[in-house]
Amino acid sequence: MTWEVRLSNSRGVPYFFNTETKESTWDIPAEMTQEEAKGLPGADLLSRPKVPAGQVRASHLLVKHSGSRRPSSWKETNITRSKDEAIEILKGYQTDIGGSAEKFAELATVHSDCSSHEKGGDLGFFGHGQMQKPFEEAAYALEVGQISDVISTDSGVHLVMRTA
Repeated sequence: MTWEVRLSNSRGVPYFFNTETKESTWDIPAEMTQEEAKGLPGADLLSRPKVPAGQVRASHLLVKHSGSRRPSSWKETNITRSKDEAIEILKGYQTDIGGSAEKFAELATVHSDCSSHEKGGDLGFFGHGQMQKPFEEAAYALEVGQISDVISTDSGVHLVMRTA
């Protein structure tokens, strides 16, 4: 078997990929030792510091509404939808995502009202006090790979996915 280490675009963490079978796994393949894993192509990704101390990494999908602090975006210069309409739109995306990090990034790229849409919704690493309180609380409460329910902030309504 031919394994290599790759970096997940959606989670920002390394995973093992078999180039022959196209199988992927977050854990070292059962037939491989720790030492063998260190010799794989891309193995340097395994020793990278994962998360800066006290910080998390998250992506989000933002839907703004007329009550948002800045009711405009790269997609619309004047957003007139109500908060309830924005929540319904977001719930539709939530159903489409169904827990898939790849689908989350895809929908964020196309539909998010945030400039982070260019990076699949990725906001990078942040610490306490850097985001609006409801957003921060949601991001810190999630496990890596988990997606929040609808979160409301002054910016609009969000789905948040913790990626590290």
